[in-house]
Amino acid sequence: MTVTLITGGSSGIGEATARRLLDRGHRVVVTGRDEDRLARVAKELDVLTVAGDTTDYESVTAAVDTALNAYGRLDNVVANAGFATHDTLADGDPERWRGMLLTNVLGPAYAVRAALPALRESRGRVVLVGSVAGVKNTPGNIYSVTKWAVTALAENTRMLVTGWGIGVTLIAPGRVDTPFWPGPVSGPALSADDIAGTIDWALGQPPEVDLNTVVVRPKGQAV
Repeated sequence: MTVTLITGGSSGIGEATARRLLDRGHRVVVTGRDEDRLARVAKELDVLTVAGDTTDYESVTAAVDTALNAYGRLDNVVANAGFATHDTLADGDPERWRGMLLTNVLGPAYAVRAALPALRESRGRVVLVGSVAGVKNTPGNIYSVTKWAVTALAENTRMLVTGWGIGVTLIAPGRVDTPFWPGPVSGPALSADDIAGTIDWALGQPPEVDLNTVVVRPKGQAV
């Protein structure tokens, strides 16, 4: 039995990943802030759901505890929750940046911290969902700043845990057609299932393989 926790699992990449992993026989626990979306996912999929905010450490530990209490183990954590304010240093709302920074940076750090004891036992894996924006800057992009921090978090975590037998993978998607965007996606885009397939592939690596950084763009996205 393989048990996987997915933060931000009630829509987009997180939900698509849950569907993929269920097809492979995983037991899956998903978190999300939107209780209506979580209720829909719980109705459609054989998953456990935990409502909560990834910027609240108690909510994150509750999700880990849910997995452990239900299944007795935790093998993988996919830190996927995040959002963008879609603005710049020149025109953005600083208060919205605060929420984005907490969700995109503190959220995955909390997920790693809360899951580490269980992952040390299972010699499991962490997948951090970053972004191409975390490997390539664009002008004044505060979202990019948060995803550069996730890139750093992945390497910092890898260095800490590799001696404990835990694998760490940063998945950095390019443009993906999900509810992340406030409107129609402009330009070439991947589907949520494309990235879910990449996450599934990373989690399915042989135990001795530590796959560290995967950048995935749609064909036609130049930057």
